[in-house]
Amino acid sequence: MEVKKVLIVGGGITGLTAAYYLQQTINENQLPYEVKLVEASDRLGGKIKTLQKDGFTIERGPDSFLARKTPAVKLAESLGLKDQLVRNGAGQSYILVNNKLHKMPSGAFMGVPTQVKPFLFSGLFSAKGKVRAGLDYVIPKGKTEKDQSLGLFFRRRFGDELVENLIEPLLSGIYAGDIDKMSLLSTFPNFYELEQNYGSLIKGLRETMPKPGKRKKTKQGMFYSFKNGFESIVEALEEQLNPASYKLNTAVDHIEKKEHGYHVLLSNGEVFKADAVLITTPHKSVPKILSQYDMFSSFNSVPSTSVANVAMAFDQSAIKKDINGTGFVVSRNSNFRITACTWTHRKWPTSTPKGKALLRCYVGRPDDQQVVNASDEEIIEIVLRDLNKTMNIQKKPLFSVVTRWQQAMPQYTVGHKERLAKVREQMKEELPGVWIAGSSYEGVGVPDCIDQGEKAVQSIVQFLK
Repeated sequence: MEVKKVLIVGGGITGLTAAYYLQQTINENQLPYEVKLVEASDRLGGKIKTLQKDGFTIERGPDSFLARKTPAVKLAESLGLKDQLVRNGAGQSYILVNNKLHKMPSGAFMGVPTQVKPFLFSGLFSAKGKVRAGLDYVIPKGKTEKDQSLGLFFRRRFGDELVENLIEPLLSGIYAGDIDKMSLLSTFPNFYELEQNYGSLIKGLRETMPKPGKRKKTKQGMFYSFKNGFESIVEALEEQLNPASYKLNTAVDHIEKKEHGYHVLLSNGEVFKADAVLITTPHKSVPKILSQYDMFSSFNSVPSTSVANVAMAFDQSAIKKDINGTGFVVSRNSNFRITACTWTHRKWPTSTPKGKALLRCYVGRPDDQQVVNASDEEIIEIVLRDLNKTMNIQKKPLFSVVTRWQQAMPQYTVGHKERLAKVREQMKEELPGVWIAGSSYEGVGVPDCIDQGEKAVQSIVQFLK
């Protein structure tokens, strides 16, 4: 029987997941397929990167995933990592508004209130802002729209104050973007559906969210990570792959369609003949490797933002105002350049030796992108200056680790879903057997990328039958 060849381009979490599940399917069903994964850099894992230093576990990229996101849990269990999963330490989270820390109101879902009392008593909003937010109960649902910006949608329902003081810092923190440009239907389509079905987001959430049962004495954290760092999942995937099935330091220069399958020119001069190709690299690389197809030209105008994070280790005694919580996000109306700070030693207690503290801060707002290009020393100074507006840190860090992610956060701007559907429709016609998946397309979070990788495997197997 003729062996059919599958090429996976990119060794981030999407590509690795696809390679793992495809290999599993091949072995279980004795399929005559051969899988090859190529990665342009010298390591697998993409943005998932853990540094072990002096007893500290430092995440240079993502540090966790939502426990309710089943694709990531399923993959971890499949890899035998179930006993390695740890939940975050539950604790109070804060939001910094007008240069002052406020407790995050309880009973909120992505900043949308589901309980009245915590919002009425919150110092985050003026009386006028609270009344305006409450109008969500009576404002009629919006017209049926193909898409709209998150900012426009939430401002119409709740007014500017709730959006700017709570919703925007939370949502733009996830996507590192501008909510007035971000697509509602590509990021939070559930909010649009709630409005259309219930006429009010507050009513809709109260109707659809699970009712709290008897309160547990200890509240469980909402996120999972791994005891030995988030990169454990990458290492486990790598161990499962046949060493001959992937190649590092190898990029794809060009993909050419032939009468039967595709010829893929690799950066080492080799030509790989593939029956199916899955491209999991960032969207900006796709028009280059498939340059003879105009359908991908729209990807050139899809923006990406840059971010940097700074992990700083201290002796616990150096922080005189160590707030009992997991961290804070920063609203744009505060005179801060950091966008968020995680008190990692409290959120992930296993990450930090006893008697030490670990903080991780982020810079790179959409209107402050130049900060990412500053030197390590400048970024550390900016971060420490901002931290000392809320925390009394009397000593320099034991060490700091600065990680930059240049043009790494794809922006799902208004119309993203429709544009993507159009490209995929054309691909089906002109490039059968080629797929695109990853953070540029249907979700930037690790579980979303895992889900895309798994779904791509189903499509590949179906196509090759």
